[in-house]
Amino acid sequence: MTTTSPMPISHWQSSGKIFHYDGFQIFYQDEGRGEALLCIHGFPTASWDWHLLWPDLTKRFRVIAPDMLGFGFSDKPREHTYSIHEQATLHERLLQALGISSAHILAHDYGDTVAQELLARHNERAGKFQIQSLCFLNGGLFPETHRARVIQKLLLSPLGPSLSRLLSQKSFSKSFSAVFGPHTKPSAAELEEFWSLINYNAGKRLSHKLLHYMPERKEHRSRWVGAMQQTHVPLRLIDGTADPISGEHMVKRYEELVPNANVVRLQGIGHYPQIESPSQVSNAVLAFVV
Repeated sequence: MTTTSPMPISHWQSSGKIFHYDGFQIFYQDEGRGEALLCIHGFPTASWDWHLLWPDLTKRFRVIAPDMLGFGFSDKPREHTYSIHEQATLHERLLQALGISSAHILAHDYGDTVAQELLARHNERAGKFQIQSLCFLNGGLFPETHRARVIQKLLLSPLGPSLSRLLSQKSFSKSFSAVFGPHTKPSAAELEEFWSLINYNAGKRLSHKLLHYMPERKEHRSRWVGAMQQTHVPLRLIDGTADPISGEHMVKRYEELVPNANVVRLQGIGHYPQIESPSQVSNAVLAFVV
């Protein structure tokens, strides 16, 4: 596993910018020149997930990577009702504010679902920007193949608010490490960095609220799966097949349902390919977006 960090988390935070969305402050990174590439992170982490890809991507693209509402260094309102639709609108508004009318997308996990909603809007010609291409990393593209962790199921139960308050760095580290590949586990230092992002501004207390995306995936399955089946936007899936949540079993479903499925399998890699094998992900993205 890559052990060097091109951009330490402290520098990531200090070099970022703030976008104002409906009264909330949204942290984002914006670097590079060329065509725009929008990077949409997953749950429960943040845009720092992309830091190991950053040098490669910013040589080719203008890369925009926000922390979504409730994540990372962005605002984390406690009484807010979080939704995939709102997070999609947040990305549209950010690109509008930056004067960007078309972009490629690279998405992961929760971000895959946000990208599916953006794709549905694009197909309907209702989107606020044109999607030039879309790369998915591991995520719950199909609710029937998503294998939620036990802790996620508990957080969605009536115990959720109490469990969110009780989450600890130790329990997080154990659960988080379990979704990585057998030989690409995060280091203790990386786990501490990820935990600091999640717990920034007491963010761990929102875990049960942010997980509402899981029932949303079931509710909007037809719209979001249909978006991939009906689009003319070039799609690629880059998947760590050792992922217990959305690995090889999800890839097979993707190949069954998505026409002319373009898939890159990363053997031995788990749920976070961009952290576990950044060079393979960079190569797969750059080879696709020519």
